[in-house]
Amino acid sequence: MMKKLLKLVCGIVLALVAVVVVLLGVLTVAEYRPKDTESVLADHSVEAVFQAGEPMTLVSWNIGYGALGDNADFFMDGGSSVYTADRERVTRNLEGIRDELSGLGADIVFLQETDVSSSRSYSTDQRPLLKVSGSYPADAFAYNFNSLYVPYPVPPIGHVESGLYTLSRADIRQADRIQLPCPFSWPVRVVNLKRCLLVSRIPLKGSEKELVLINLHLEAYDDGTGKIEQTKQLLQVMQAEVAAGNYVIAGGDFNQTFSGVDLSAYPQTEEGGWMPGIIDQADFGDGYTLLMDPRVPTCRSLKQALAGADPDHFQYYVIDGFIVSDNVRVDSCETQDLRFVCSDHNPVKLTFTLLP
Repeated sequence: MMKKLLKLVCGIVLALVAVVVVLLGVLTVAEYRPKDTESVLADHSVEAVFQAGEPMTLVSWNIGYGALGDNADFFMDGGSSVYTADRERVTRNLEGIRDELSGLGADIVFLQETDVSSSRSYSTDQRPLLKVSGSYPADAFAYNFNSLYVPYPVPPIGHVESGLYTLSRADIRQADRIQLPCPFSWPVRVVNLKRCLLVSRIPLKGSEKELVLINLHLEAYDDGTGKIEQTKQLLQVMQAEVAAGNYVIAGGDFNQTFSGVDLSAYPQTEEGGWMPGIIDQADFGDGYTLLMDPRVPTCRSLKQALAGADPDHFQYYVIDGFIVSDNVRVDSCETQDLRFVCSDHNPVKLTFTLLP
């Protein structure tokens, strides 16, 4: 009897090992392997053109794939949930995001964590709904996360297609996806994010210079080295564009705070909780301005839901903002206090003027 039981146990173990090996093999073969630089711009017929000397606005917002509203907690932040919203709540969040964008009326929008076909947001392409928020005729999208199947935790995350989405009222001449260093090795790398920069080039009326827009969402759950290396590459890209005489604005979710930003209103209250990195302004030098608005937090912890919790004793962060070249005059940078109803991030609005 013991021999039969041992054989049965061994058979089950071998079967499970075989399943894991086959699954890992399939995922490895199907791994998303982008080139260092890829064009991602669709054809557009846009007549509007921006002009130096005229005030413009840009809004950046990590929309949490429509599923990270105030009801959500998430396992990667110490919470318990994988699927953080039902289909009805995802729809409600996205409609709220669309309405807020419409009200902000920005000339340019940077969105992060925009799903195009993911199990976590019920396989909905979110781009068409978001594009109509301000009648943006020009757009560009780049994958930041593209995995056939993420097999963890329980229940598993499943299929993910998500990325950076840039919207513009004026013509985008060219848009490229630039691959950033990935801090993970096989096999974790196979089902993890492949983070990038979405670089959009906008022609300017009566000028040979371009407005170069860099939409980004840098590493979150690494040991810190990924954030550092990705930030170094961002600086290199910006330096090359500045050297070419262009106007440059980088913005999005840095998952880091800029040095010099007053964080006294947001002390670390979660023991062992997630902590952002720090970007030293000195690393960028005098030719750039680093902008974050600490008067309102840009992000909240997902260790627990915000709804029903004490909002005055909650973990908040300031990790969303902009870096601009010194030929861009900043008129204001303001975080919009939306109380994290539709996303775990607040949008940040930049008003600026390109110096002639």
